[in-house]
Amino acid sequence: MHLPETPRSRWHRAGVTPRTERRLDIAGVAVFLILVVGWTWSLFMARAGQLDGTDPTASMAAALTNADAPNTAYLTDAALNALSGELRGASGKLQAKIRMTGAPLSGDTVANGAALRVELPDSSGSTAAPRAGIWHIAAAIGNALKPIGDFNLISLRPRGDKQNGRVGLYYLGNWPGEAGGSVRAPAKAPAVRYQPPSGFIEVTQANADTRVSEHFKLRDFLTHDQPNVWPKYLVLELRNVDKLELVLSDLASHGINVSGVKVMSGFRTPQYNAGGGNTGGRAGLSRHMYGDAADIFIDSNGDGQMDDLNHDGRINIGDARVVLAAVDRVEAAHPELVGGAGVYPAEAGHGPFIHIDSRGYRARWIGSGGGS
Repeated sequence: MHLPETPRSRWHRAGVTPRTERRLDIAGVAVFLILVVGWTWSLFMARAGQLDGTDPTASMAAALTNADAPNTAYLTDAALNALSGELRGASGKLQAKIRMTGAPLSGDTVANGAALRVELPDSSGSTAAPRAGIWHIAAAIGNALKPIGDFNLISLRPRGDKQNGRVGLYYLGNWPGEAGGSVRAPAKAPAVRYQPPSGFIEVTQANADTRVSEHFKLRDFLTHDQPNVWPKYLVLELRNVDKLELVLSDLASHGINVSGVKVMSGFRTPQYNAGGGNTGGRAGLSRHMYGDAADIFIDSNGDGQMDDLNHDGRINIGDARVVLAAVDRVEAAHPELVGGAGVYPAEAGHGPFIHIDSRGYRARWIGSGGGS
């Protein structure tokens, strides 16, 4: 066994001595402090106008959003969520935006320097959807384009595509006032809420399960008619979907399991509203025809009817009133979503349910039949 030879001098020794290590540590700290002081002084003097050029923080921000910059902005998931937050409504749970085909998204800037773009099949971005359908949306900053997850743009078929009450093979009928007559809307109602829809969502067998919010899909709001006709056409106002999600969140905060929410009736075409199914209790100007109403019940135990929400051991209209209380709380917090709410008892063919709409003025009733 050979022992290592004694180093001939300190230059031949491995590593450094404790004394030298301390000196290196002190020198490193000194260099770091000099850099911090220099950077702080530069920022202070630039803001005070004592140095030539612009505010360095503004310059860095501008560089991140400059399309001509050598390095485009990198969008993190956290930044993307912040950019898309306002798209998700008051509930924070919307997963779609509805626009007319060709309507530009250029005005929908979600943050300084960031804008929404429609993703096209060639991976480029556009300010508008070129045709009716379901499109992915991306946030764009400079040359950076990153999809917003779980969020779609739904572009509409224009009302002009409806001929003789039909779009393609699907029969919708005609809205009040569409043929030139007048519409006697309630005096306290916003007039625009009673105008015929400007366009229709084209729902195919392939896209029917597209989510419009956390709990709801396009399929949930389709009229219950013409089962073998595809594509179908739908009118849907996302403000009411947002209201439904707020109601569900309120119920959940009160300890109610809302995972089994069901839409018993969503959009109704004018022809179906007048003569399809059980027409009892239907209004001639039903909000269902305008896409901002839904009859729902909570069926989280999967037995096909309203759950015992008030825990009295019975399934009756009292359980619908539990949901009504949540509607009242939501409207108090969000007056822009004020509308109608009617509770309905169980009848042959269905259990109790509640009608919820966002017609623009408060209305409450106890009903029977198919809802208004």
